[in-house]
Amino acid sequence: MAHPKRKTSKARRDKRRSHHAIADVTLAKCSNCGEMHRYHHACASCGYYRGRQVVNVANA
Repeated sequence: MAHPKRKTSKARRDKRRSHHAIADVTLAKCSNCGEMHRYHHACASCGYYRGRQVVNVANA
């Protein structure tokens, strides 16, 4: 098995991990009720996605 010849420095390790941060959630405005919801997800308050009802919120 391969193993490193030299210890990876903290600076090199941290530079490699600079892109590992968690990004903010992108929100969109619901076209039916106006509430904010996650992109590509049905609205939690009314159950609509892309102009049609996909979840019955009254029973869920």
